[in-house]
Amino acid sequence: MSRILNLLSIPLKSDFSTCRGSSRLPLRTICCSCRKQAQKSDASSVLGKRWKDSADTVIIGGGCVGVSLAYHLAKGGVKDVVLLEKSELTAGSTWHAAGLTTYYHPGINLKRVHYDSIKLYESLEAETGQAVGFHQPGSVRIASTAARVDEMRYQMTRTHWHVTPQYFIGPEKIQELFPLLNMDKVLAGLYTPGDGHIDPYSLTMALAAGARMYGAQIYNPAPVTALNPTPDGKWDVQTPHGTICANRIVNTAGFWAREVGKMIGLEHPTIPVHHQYVVTATVPEVKALKKELAVIRDLEGSYYLRQERDGLLFGPYEKMEKMVLQDSWVRNGVPPGLCAVYTFILIPVKLCSSCRMKDFHVFFHLLAEGFGKELFESDLDRIMEHIEMAMEMVPVLKKADIINVVSGPITYTPDLLPMVGPHQGIHNYWTAIGFGYGVIHAGGIGKFLSDWMRNGEPPYDLIECDPNRYGRWTDVPFMCAKARESYGFNNVVGYPKEERFAGRPTSRTSGVFELLKDKCSMGFHAGWEQPHWFYKPGDDTGYKPSFRRTNWFEPVGRECKLVMEKVGVIDLTPFGKFLVKGKDSVKLLDRLFANTMPKVGQTNISHMLTPAGRVFAEVTITQLAPGEFLLITGSGSELHDLRWIETEAAEGGHDVDISNVTDDIGVLGIAGPNSRKVLQKLTDEDMSDAGFKFLQCKFIQLAGIPVRAIRISYTGELGWELYLDQKNMAALYKAMMEAGKDSGIDNFGTYAMASLRLEKGFRGWGAEMNCDTNPLEAGLDYFIKLNKPADFIGKAALQEIKARGLKRKLSYLFVDTDDIDPEGNETIWHNGKVVGNTTSGAYSYSSQQSLAFGYLPVDLCSVGQKVEVELLGKKYPATVIQEPLVLTEPTRTRLQKNTKKKA
Repeated sequence: MSRILNLLSIPLKSDFSTCRGSSRLPLRTICCSCRKQAQKSDASSVLGKRWKDSADTVIIGGGCVGVSLAYHLAKGGVKDVVLLEKSELTAGSTWHAAGLTTYYHPGINLKRVHYDSIKLYESLEAETGQAVGFHQPGSVRIASTAARVDEMRYQMTRTHWHVTPQYFIGPEKIQELFPLLNMDKVLAGLYTPGDGHIDPYSLTMALAAGARMYGAQIYNPAPVTALNPTPDGKWDVQTPHGTICANRIVNTAGFWAREVGKMIGLEHPTIPVHHQYVVTATVPEVKALKKELAVIRDLEGSYYLRQERDGLLFGPYEKMEKMVLQDSWVRNGVPPGLCAVYTFILIPVKLCSSCRMKDFHVFFHLLAEGFGKELFESDLDRIMEHIEMAMEMVPVLKKADIINVVSGPITYTPDLLPMVGPHQGIHNYWTAIGFGYGVIHAGGIGKFLSDWMRNGEPPYDLIECDPNRYGRWTDVPFMCAKARESYGFNNVVGYPKEERFAGRPTSRTSGVFELLKDKCSMGFHAGWEQPHWFYKPGDDTGYKPSFRRTNWFEPVGRECKLVMEKVGVIDLTPFGKFLVKGKDSVKLLDRLFANTMPKVGQTNISHMLTPAGRVFAEVTITQLAPGEFLLITGSGSELHDLRWIETEAAEGGHDVDISNVTDDIGVLGIAGPNSRKVLQKLTDEDMSDAGFKFLQCKFIQLAGIPVRAIRISYTGELGWELYLDQKNMAALYKAMMEAGKDSGIDNFGTYAMASLRLEKGFRGWGAEMNCDTNPLEAGLDYFIKLNKPADFIGKAALQEIKARGLKRKLSYLFVDTDDIDPEGNETIWHNGKVVGNTTSGAYSYSSQQSLAFGYLPVDLCSVGQKVEVELLGKKYPATVIQEPLVLTEPTRTRLQKNTKKKA
């Protein structure tokens, strides 16, 4: 951190006011971007080596993430890896980062990213010979409210089945780890040994040394001036030094990522935000300690605090009303900026409300072009409430002198998660951008992307970071509103089923949104608003999150009863929808999907697999006409799935036309025993079981409106999905509600559908199956046609998996709970040992008991097997049961027919 400690967060001015007071410290001269030092230390200067005119991979941006990727690719055996940095390595956000490292992450597979980063950082110095300044005193997340204690227990059960070390500890252990704490309000803590902090500059230089050692080339200063795709799918990367032809390019440009994206017509939803941290002078009480303090994160105070030499480093996250976006960079681009050499005189000030950056006197010496290592003007007033909370929690701060205030740009996406992976619609263009926590992500993300690029598939599922989760609906106002919210909510309690409301609704609304918006609690799905549950008079309405059953519990039960006994309507417009047609459409889809293709007018459920035989996507396929197919996928995987399909079409040379019609087509679902009666009132088409069979698709008229109807329902009840033009949705909805009055028709939402699908034993993509699972262990054997003639992707791998036998299988569980239900990703125990994890869960209103899916070792999957599911720190009895709990309507109908035949 020595480089950081020599830098002040100040505006560069030509006329500086005289600082207050008479005392002065000795003059020190520092440099934001010392050209001589850079030329002396940078062994990979483009002036000193031959310029390459071709490469396998060109990485654009030399922060810790980009350099980590170069290191991992080169170490993995990829030849001709080139990294281009416009100024100096670490320029942008890396150089001034606080350098925190932690195993902790509330997500599931991002824990693996953090784990891989820390394990790399632990060994990097020995591997490269370069010190990285890695400190691992551990960290403690502090709970000072009952909700925080629940949150920590919730996170503990989501961590036990991972290798991440994490412990729920009491006040006594917390004080042992951080003896300077005021313990008055401390209730508990989440302790993660091995956490700590690292010097970002040294880390990046060690990664760079490793990258060069394994054969990668690093050029700087080498700004990219243009990116031009070539007819053979490669890229011409232009710089002032020449052009490099690359098989693939990777945007790792930090807060310049938008500029790089604009070169190829993309508007990446990333925005720089101002983040400040304060460094103190030596604190006697800190200096007197015999071991380094653990890093603490005071969640209610919304700040982190760690030891920095013999002082303290304190970094807050302001509320959304006070935080600052650098939105001018979004509108006008990142300015060229200034690199300055200057001297300063510093007057020590106390951590109190009277301190101002005016107390620093600065003499300006030199201007030079090239923004890269500048900082923003600090604003202590903006973070004063956090400073006051920190002083209450750590009283020694009250008498600590400030020696540095750093205010620099870090890059946020709307949801705070980075954008990692190949981009839909742009062949061989990858991103690793939008890192609000780049230092802890760098090592793991570099490994993740390197493995993906070398093996042709991601090493594990990380769809929450897929760059294709955003689309054209992600405009600048939305991005700014969400980034402000994400920063301000950095340390809010993380409840299950969390909703955040800034920037909503987007331009992406269904044709019935206006009719439904005041009747329900809406959820956000890939830019769409979709009803979660509906209100009735007397209901406790609104969004009221909890770790236990909350205000939606009874209304959702009412909706489940509606669908089971009468008829309900649901808005399913957020589905991703693609049309695939052309000479090679059947050939392409047979290559992509493990199931056989449905006949014309028929529908089936199919799965795209990775080369290793894992489940990349679940899609409903309907053949509308010979060689013309409608593909339906979940809202969260729209562009994720489309990219996979388009890539295979392009690389396989298939003559097909692929259209994304998601925004054009609306979808209404109708389900329940009276659904046929309602639709029959609106059409002359025979809707009987014989006239309209299960999984059949017909183009019909409903209330005079053209509709493509498919007899299918994720509820497992009698039902149809109705596809029509968005502009006709409101009219059809009103017609159905009118026709269904005497049948008890009403609305239902996605929460009820989730409960009903679990009762029927239906798997969900992203829960029971994803890139971490194969379809055989997920119980999808029925949909996998290993004997079909086509050599579908993953076929050979699945044959090997089947021959070897499975180690685990998806199991169906009753969980004996009280006021809490499984959500998914909770730990499953047996005889005091962790044996598996849940994948999803819900309350079954039919059986009045909690249900869950979970992966268990094959020897624990038998019906009747007893295990325990941990929820909020308590282990609840659970039993493996026969699935499904409730038979689907087609199965019930078939059994009834068979019974009649036998009679």
